Amino acid sequence: MFLRPDSELADEIRREVVGRLFPLAQHRVRVDVHHGVVTLSGGILDASLIPVAARLARAVEGVVDVNCALTTSAAQTAGA
Repeated sequence: MFLRPDSELADEIRREVVGRLFPLAQHRVRVDVHHGVVTLSGGILDASLIPVAARLARAVEGVVDVNCALTTSAAQTAGA
């Protein structure tokens, strides 16, 4: 049973997790939710924030699981 719609979960994660952790890179982080399972994907600059993003997304009420596919790369750093 899913207590919250996927779209509501995605909006909250975009606002409260992605918006706060990656304010300058929000457009590079994708949030998909299907039956309460969140997938975070895209490229970010600071690898140390990857587990933080996964943990914060998992803490959102109604999230069933989190698949974290965030990456960092030299190309991301060079473009900053």
